[in-house]
Amino acid sequence: MLLKGIKIGICFTGSFCTLESVLPQMIKLKEEGAELYPVFSYAVASTDTRFTTAEDFREKVERISNRKVIDSIVDAEPFGPINKMDLMIIAPCTGNTLAKLVNSITDTPVLMAAKAHLRNQRPLLLAIATNDALGNNAKNMGLALNMKNVYFVPFCQDDPLNKPNSLVADMEKILDASLMALKKKQIHPVIIQEKRL
Repeated sequence: MLLKGIKIGICFTGSFCTLESVLPQMIKLKEEGAELYPVFSYAVASTDTRFTTAEDFREKVERISNRKVIDSIVDAEPFGPINKMDLMIIAPCTGNTLAKLVNSITDTPVLMAAKAHLRNQRPLLLAIATNDALGNNAKNMGLALNMKNVYFVPFCQDDPLNKPNSLVADMEKILDASLMALKKKQIHPVIIQEKRL
């Protein structure tokens, strides 16, 4: 098992159309021996959408991880001083979360978990999913790509004709990107050919 005994915080933010695609990747991480600690943003914890209800998604995540979801800033803060992770993953990572992360804004459980984790100089892996990554958020992408201990799951333009500013990570590459991030290395190529996700 490639991740035996490795503690991974797995954080979800509100790119609701991509949430379900992360679940099989959680299973892969667990099958490789990872201990998973789920964290929800406020949006994921409380919003019902055409893709899933908040309650149903929480139930799936808790069943896979065999742990209760952390969904408050207070409960996420101990990831730094007490409950140290080997790796933290934000998948999907919305443009809103990305912008706040690079500007040191900590107003959701996911951002608190990430901030607490980064203070331990350990790797944070982002699986981007945002419609404005090549628009207003392009500057934040650039900053994040150069942040110490921050790594990316390979991403592509998911629909360049209809959504030219949109980027989405290839969630199937989470395991491989995690293994590299644990070595403090960025998996390459980070920008991949268009793939309909």
